[in-house]
Amino acid sequence: MTKPFVFKDFMVHQDRCAMKIGTDGVLLGAWVPINDTVTSILDIGAGTGIIALMAAQRSRAEVIDAIEIDVDAYEQAVENFEASSWGDRLFCYHASFQEFVTEIDDQYDLLISNPPFYAEDYKTSDSKRDMARFEDALPFEHLLIGGSKLLSNKGQFAMIVPYKEEIRVIDIAAQVSLFPQKITRVKGTPGSEIKRSLLLFGRDQINFEVNELIIETKRHQYTDAYINLTKAFYLKM
Repeated sequence: MTKPFVFKDFMVHQDRCAMKIGTDGVLLGAWVPINDTVTSILDIGAGTGIIALMAAQRSRAEVIDAIEIDVDAYEQAVENFEASSWGDRLFCYHASFQEFVTEIDDQYDLLISNPPFYAEDYKTSDSKRDMARFEDALPFEHLLIGGSKLLSNKGQFAMIVPYKEEIRVIDIAAQVSLFPQKITRVKGTPGSEIKRSLLLFGRDQINFEVNELIIETKRHQYTDAYINLTKAFYLKM
């Protein structure tokens, strides 16, 4: 049985989830700007519920909703929410994002998504893991078109994508009048290539900040920037 992942303020069981907790989700949950004007948050593709739980720890938002299509992951996210200190603010819907967009009239101040994407150029024999990982289960077009409908006027949409997809995602967002507010490009080590892009979109066209985050100087030697970003969550930071 997979052991639960223990953070400083909560614990996440993940034995029934196809996609286990990884750096991407924790990075996004720690990086996304959340201020006191944010009263409602939606985590799209919740998986274990890790991002929604991090948002609950970091904010006073009264509404923190999540969507998860896979029934096992959905049930586990609900259990993780209920076991946390913020169960009264956390709610998970069992639905596809496309269904949710057509049926829900609510708008949110903050959308967060660690969307499925091609981590490799092939599929495995594990269909659940493929659905969690591969972009055809939730194409960026669906994510951004739906997101633009769910976002309040001053709302923001944060996601993490492969760096090679950054320009394409920004182009798709522009077609639904969502524009970059902040971009952070992530490298594993100083000498490695950029692997991920953390993107924050909003409705305003502004001069936005672009910066870089390096995770490690060498194996298990984390940079000060990464430690400062994640130390509120990881036990050993």
